[in-house]
Amino acid sequence: MPNRAEQGEALAVRWRAAVYVRLSKEDGDKLESDSIQNQKRIIEQHIRYLQEQGEHIDAAQIYADDGYPGGSFDRPAYQRMIAAIESGDINCVICKDNSRLGRNYTALGRLMEEYFPQKGVRVISVLNHLDSLKDPQGYCSALVSFANIMNDDYIRQLSLKIKCTFAMKRERGEFLGNYAPYGYVKSPENRHKLVIDVEAAAVVRRIFDWYAGGASISEIIRQLDALQIMPPSLYKTSQGCKGFAKCGDDAGRRHWSSTSVRTILRDEVYIGNLVQGKYKSASYRTKKMIPAAPREWTVVEGTHEAIIPDELFAIVHERLARRMRTAPRRQAAYPLSGFVRCAHCGGHMNRHTTGAHIRYRCATRAADPDKCRCPSVKESILEAVLLQALQEQIAALVDAKAVMAAVRRSGADGHSHSAERLALRRAVQERDRLREAQFRLYDRLEQGLIDQSEYAQFKERYQAELAEQQRRIDQLQSGLHQSEQAHRQHDALATFFARHGTIPAIDRAVTSQLLRYIVVTDSAHIDIYFKFSAARQVP
Repeated sequence: MPNRAEQGEALAVRWRAAVYVRLSKEDGDKLESDSIQNQKRIIEQHIRYLQEQGEHIDAAQIYADDGYPGGSFDRPAYQRMIAAIESGDINCVICKDNSRLGRNYTALGRLMEEYFPQKGVRVISVLNHLDSLKDPQGYCSALVSFANIMNDDYIRQLSLKIKCTFAMKRERGEFLGNYAPYGYVKSPENRHKLVIDVEAAAVVRRIFDWYAGGASISEIIRQLDALQIMPPSLYKTSQGCKGFAKCGDDAGRRHWSSTSVRTILRDEVYIGNLVQGKYKSASYRTKKMIPAAPREWTVVEGTHEAIIPDELFAIVHERLARRMRTAPRRQAAYPLSGFVRCAHCGGHMNRHTTGAHIRYRCATRAADPDKCRCPSVKESILEAVLLQALQEQIAALVDAKAVMAAVRRSGADGHSHSAERLALRRAVQERDRLREAQFRLYDRLEQGLIDQSEYAQFKERYQAELAEQQRRIDQLQSGLHQSEQAHRQHDALATFFARHGTIPAIDRAVTSQLLRYIVVTDSAHIDIYFKFSAARQVP
């Protein structure tokens, strides 16, 4: 209870009070006791009580943050209240309980124990029975600090539950993005399912066909702009997606960019797969997102209808992985561009034209002859050697069916693949079980079924088991991904042989599909590495 001096001080001061109320989106399904209106009623009743005790409290200004989490203090009404404190318009803050001010233990501690006292602001937390003026010792007690810690742990547990829910949805192949990727729309029946947008999908097919045919990114952009095809952000805006309305300036939004084209070419969504979880929150206390490691991504195949076939996607990605350029005024890259390497230094050999002579030269030697002595080689020699090697390889094959069978035999065993999927499914189920047990642990603490030391021991054990289970999941996902990539490449090769049978000349489609790289020692010693066989040495 306050002494007479403290009671007298409270009666002598005219309090310009701020009523602060907050409700996060996550609290929206809680009882009425947490609602904005009920918070106001609780505080208004307390103000009337203080006024009946003789305190002078002016009409309180209400600051309400509806739909904002307690982990962050970047809330509009809260910031306005702080500005009013800074200007001297407020000298008293009243809230229902400490958790309404915030759930970030560190920031809340600084606010209550440093900022408010320095500004001479009285703080009243109604349900916590705290009054910094009448009971300063209770206001800064260890019990209050522990309550703040528990409030902070609440949002951490809540964040884990939300992450777990999202992870399970991603693993089920549910689309969780705000907007469907270009070429798709969300199904009217199920917003977590993608369906093809016919108009945009036609543009996606053009982009893949052009690039697989050898066109450069810049040439694709020129063709798209010449056809007056709206870029993705502008197209989405025209379809009613408001989130794209402010993407770039008006002039820039009317033209395609290399980023947009590359994003489309690299996205597995166009072969029917969902790749999600590329970004994660930096902390449960902030909304800032940071890139996640590729091993943390969730990849689910066959979740929706594909726009392009797997073999076309494989061709495009093989080309994207290479360093190459397209000459000015030329729509496609040269057949061997990006494939030729120097046997002496391992560097790339670039195409160079001198009059009528076209040769491939080592880039290292061109920059510094003392670092590499690799001789140049004529383009015509490389193409002739490559064509001869390809024709010999094809001639050695009985028919396309034999090639396809051989490719299948060289891939991962089907039974092993199924076993890996089953092991992954079981590992995910065990991880989810551990997560659920960890979530229930906090409820057991709140119910008094375990004490704080037991809670800490169980929590440490669950965290260690979860970490080990996640490592197993990462290993299984990595193995499956490599196996699936190999199958996709094998399918593409088999399809190519079945379609072409023989190869009369070297072009970009041939090299992109069949050639891994060429290693040049000199004109008489050339090693050719195909995707489907060991090196072929010439002579």
